[in-house]
Amino acid sequence: MRFRCGLGGAHRAKDAVLTPQEGMDTDGSPDWAEFRRQMPVARRWAYFDHAAVAPLSGPAGRALARWAEDAVLMGSADYAAWKEGVEETRRRAARLIAAQSEEIALVPNTTAGINLVAEGFPWQPGDNVVVPDNEFPTNLYPWMNLAARGVETRRVPAEEGRMPAERLAAACDARTRIVSASWVSYSSGWRQELGLLAEMVHQRGALLFLDAIQGLGAFPLDVRRTPVDFLAADGHKWLLGPEGAGIFYIRREHLDRLRPVGVGWHSVVHSSDFSRIELALRQTAARYEGGSWNMAGTLALGASLGLIERLGPEAISRRILEVTDLACRRLEEIGAVVRSDRREPHSSGIVLFELPGCDPVAARKACLERQVALSCRGGGLRISPHAYNDASDVGRLIDALEAARKQA
Repeated sequence: MRFRCGLGGAHRAKDAVLTPQEGMDTDGSPDWAEFRRQMPVARRWAYFDHAAVAPLSGPAGRALARWAEDAVLMGSADYAAWKEGVEETRRRAARLIAAQSEEIALVPNTTAGINLVAEGFPWQPGDNVVVPDNEFPTNLYPWMNLAARGVETRRVPAEEGRMPAERLAAACDARTRIVSASWVSYSSGWRQELGLLAEMVHQRGALLFLDAIQGLGAFPLDVRRTPVDFLAADGHKWLLGPEGAGIFYIRREHLDRLRPVGVGWHSVVHSSDFSRIELALRQTAARYEGGSWNMAGTLALGASLGLIERLGPEAISRRILEVTDLACRRLEEIGAVVRSDRREPHSSGIVLFELPGCDPVAARKACLERQVALSCRGGGLRISPHAYNDASDVGRLIDALEAARKQA
């Protein structure tokens, strides 16, 4: 199905103009040109692949460099300062989703967060978990791995990349314990209406796990108003951090519901007293951080979180939707078919499209040769711009695609 661009977006003008050096918002809105300067990749690349692996932000890169210099010149002499930086990352992650710091664990990746729930939940034979069938494998395999414990994984078929909350809710029954879904589909760009999904899941007596990696940093979330129960996201996509550093959120009321897995020296209240051997678990989400942190990655993630916090998630989301709307219009002008649903509230920073007469793999290769980054997904091409991208980047994308078509 083909979806027209710019539908339903009352908060943005259909013909909004993006200039290379100016933001689209006025009256005290973020300085998008400054954000662009904080993304060194923009000096050479038109980068439309944040849904894959994003370039590091300038602050993240500088945090990595500072840590490396410290580690090379001083060893661990500055460990206390590093540790405080880790805790600041935790606080920034909590503020990003309006959670409490005690509800945040710092984890290596989304997979680690999902497995904390999949392996720690008190399942009984005959229980089931409901997931969309078009999820990224990370949000399928941990649940499928529970089959040996008598837990059924119900994979709900998506319809042309769409997964309405009603469809997931209809698959639940009295033995459904968890519904696990992506905030934004990595392949189609479909964005869940989280408030509705949480309401429907809880009405059926189940809990909601949110794979937030394709939404966190691109869209605002307040877990006090949108009561997801668990959430995980790596930092290397829309949060503009490095791979190997992410966050896990657990609503405080569920803390003792999960059996801690990966327990280690850091899981206990007396973590710095190695002479005291007593399994007294922390009464915070940090109990799931069994061993040493990825110190460099966590500090770099915290630096990017600070940048996103200063800009504001609401403003970032508006900007991303404006950039993607512009890209969709320009794509349709050259005959591309946009397959992502661009209607509110389901539009996102991910756009899947087809370029008739052009092989996606060949088109991507031609774009990369022109320093335009994008991905192949779902039999088509996928772009995923961030808020620092602008009209000049969109123009380079269109030029590269037209050149690729001429080569086909």
